[in-house]
Amino acid sequence: MTEAAGPRVYPARKRVVHSNPARDLAADLNPQQAAAATHGDGPLLIIAGAGTGKTRTLVYRVAHLLDCGVRPERILLLTFTRRASQEMLSRAERLVGSTSRKVHGGTFHATAHRLLRRYGLAAGLAKDFTIMDQGDSADLMRLSRSQLGYATRSKRFPKKETLQYVYSRHINTGITIEDIVRDEYAQFVDYLEDFGKVFADYTDRKQQRNLVDYDDLLLFWALMLEASPELAAKISGMYDHLLVDEYQDTNVLQARILRGMCRTHANITVVGDDAQSIYSFRGANFRNILGFPKQFAGATIVTLEQNYRSTPQILEVTNTMISRATERFTKNLWTERAGGETPWLVAAQDEHQQTRFVVDRILELHEESIPLSEIAVLFRAGYMSADLEIELTNRKIPFEKWGGLKFLEAAHVKDVLAFLRILENPRDEVSWYRILLLLPGIGDATARSAIEAMASAAWESAAFGRYQPPPRARAAHTALVALLDGLRDDPNADQAKVTADIARVRTLYDSILRERYDRAEPRLSDLDQLQTIAAGYPDRAAFLSALALEPPQATQDLAGASRDDDDCLILSTAHSAKGKEWDAVFVIWAVDGWFPSARCLDNDEDTDEERRLMYVAMTRARNYLSVTYPLNAYSTRRGANYSIDQLSRFIDRGVRDRMERVALGSEQAVRPVEAPAVSPLLDLRALLRGKFG
Repeated sequence: MTEAAGPRVYPARKRVVHSNPARDLAADLNPQQAAAATHGDGPLLIIAGAGTGKTRTLVYRVAHLLDCGVRPERILLLTFTRRASQEMLSRAERLVGSTSRKVHGGTFHATAHRLLRRYGLAAGLAKDFTIMDQGDSADLMRLSRSQLGYATRSKRFPKKETLQYVYSRHINTGITIEDIVRDEYAQFVDYLEDFGKVFADYTDRKQQRNLVDYDDLLLFWALMLEASPELAAKISGMYDHLLVDEYQDTNVLQARILRGMCRTHANITVVGDDAQSIYSFRGANFRNILGFPKQFAGATIVTLEQNYRSTPQILEVTNTMISRATERFTKNLWTERAGGETPWLVAAQDEHQQTRFVVDRILELHEESIPLSEIAVLFRAGYMSADLEIELTNRKIPFEKWGGLKFLEAAHVKDVLAFLRILENPRDEVSWYRILLLLPGIGDATARSAIEAMASAAWESAAFGRYQPPPRARAAHTALVALLDGLRDDPNADQAKVTADIARVRTLYDSILRERYDRAEPRLSDLDQLQTIAAGYPDRAAFLSALALEPPQATQDLAGASRDDDDCLILSTAHSAKGKEWDAVFVIWAVDGWFPSARCLDNDEDTDEERRLMYVAMTRARNYLSVTYPLNAYSTRRGANYSIDQLSRFIDRGVRDRMERVALGSEQAVRPVEAPAVSPLLDLRALLRGKFG
């Protein structure tokens, strides 16, 4: 087999799963879960506390609708990750058979993409549009910023990331640009008019280059439902029932979409927990779940309170803490589990002692047969685990930190995907710019000149070949033209075409990678993995869309590989831990200014969200929970200046009374040596008194 041919593709057989014999679905559920799962028509709000079986309830609701004769393709299940949707439909399949596979499930963005491919042409959107990820959007914003002359100003102008954030937040939340800048970037308030100019140019560039960003996907879906009665009737008429997971994480734009999708019926089921609304920084609106009964008149509310995860002692602590929230749906989680250890509240002298305790306690639990993978250390922000990571490394304890560089944000992966993207969309200016800067002898000015030449030729596919580069770039230009022509003319049309495309790109790119990047071998391995996975997609468009809509965190996610064999401790931010659970959980840095974050203490709503975030962290624990706080914090690792820390305001007296206070002893208790009795040689007090007569 030649390299360009790629791996052989083994076709999947048609998969058929027979339904189980008629069963009473409600018999498998507790009374509240059964009431939610078997609800009839009309709006339904399921308030599902942490660990109360919300996924199980939603799965049984899908099964119940199918049992009642609702056609599966008339059901839309919206989740926040593709994996969550697949898991729910797989579990429903075990209940009702293969028919559940016809249920339309996916993320908001993936569903929007599917609808735009189908109906976008009728709304003036060319069907061969390319989806930009957040990094690409920021890069295009930079081009607009430069084109308008803001990059050369002597006075500091907002960076591309700031511009992209303000734009995205405005689209998703409906908050005005003026308010976002005044509240979050007051230093740029003099540039309010300039923000509008950059955003106008950015919007024009997207249209001219046939590009769509993440925010456009949702906005265009909403506009098709709101601005065209004919399109709205077609799109909303596709489904008789909508089910939405993690409703507390929806933003204003997503709420608009759901109202539009329910224009002819009110058969919408949403599941969520107001106490776990922690993503306002992404645009999530806490008011969506609180206001659901008003948005959808006559809504039925079912509250799930029986917890299947945590011990009674852990629930007692977390119930008490969240009861202090200013606004919430009242619920009190309970469990039939018996026994358990009272959660620990651990005071450490400083960060180093906190680290020593956490590591020692982890080893103790591991010696009691708890796998490292069932233990997690959670914190408010990634930098708070720095000292812990050093100690774990020194003591040879394997760990995995959730966060850091995502797979598709790696420069070498984005480089290769850029080649594929310009084949799909020759007007993709961001990808052209990226590719051109890779080539020897081509800098910013030459890249811009080449792009302008292609734009003037209406981005015709052969325009780059006719472009005359400067002498130093002619060899690179010739090589790239030959590669692109070969990819366009490739007669290979079987299912392995995408991986063959990547293989051909790498005949040019691998040598560039070795010259541009350190540690080439791991990067080349990433590209091997990318090439192998590409074989599972029918064409470039499907491959690129899948990666953009559900970006993998690492090659393991891309491959769907499991880490079950790797016994690693988990380090994670509280945000990344949402939806997960472990036997033992440590919440570190429970200190005012750290958790809650100092920047969230001037606003009551932000402080309440920080409380919910700590609640999420603490409710991840099944059996063991330890909350630690250092009494002293040094300003730098080697500095001598330190501050006296204040225990997090969320661990108030009522919460503390339900926890076991733990004081940490030193490695060797040293008894103070009593000084021998001696006659004083000097009377300092007398000398001081004499100074003043």
